[in-house]
Amino acid sequence: MSMSVGGDKSGVMCEINTTPLIDVMLVLLVTLIMSLPIQTHAVKLDMPPPQNLPPPPVLPEVINLDVDFDDSIYWDGNKVDLNQVEGYFRTESKKDPQPEIHLRPDKRSHYDTTAKVLAIAQRNGMTKIGFVNTTEFAE
Repeated sequence: MSMSVGGDKSGVMCEINTTPLIDVMLVLLVTLIMSLPIQTHAVKLDMPPPQNLPPPPVLPEVINLDVDFDDSIYWDGNKVDLNQVEGYFRTESKKDPQPEIHLRPDKRSHYDTTAKVLAIAQRNGMTKIGFVNTTEFAE
């Protein structure tokens, strides 16, 4: 299929005939395409029905306990004294889940009042106590 144009007729032809090479490559390409598995089929799966999951955990209630500048104590905004606080702690410690106590002492209140509230809470078995808004003390 190759032909020589012009030049010396008695000389040796140095060009490679690429037509059979291309034919072999095309046959190999078609064979490869035909031998690949078809990826468009779908498999139907019968899945089990969803199970009833347990309800989400109950978040504990939050009790805001404030100690004001004049050492007065506020339980969720209501003014109370130390005896009432002890009674409240006694009833709240028996709840499940136990409520969280968010203690917010004023920076001008006496440490003694805050220490007494913490001691009463510990004596009555309150375990979830935290200080809130303490950034005002960093001056």
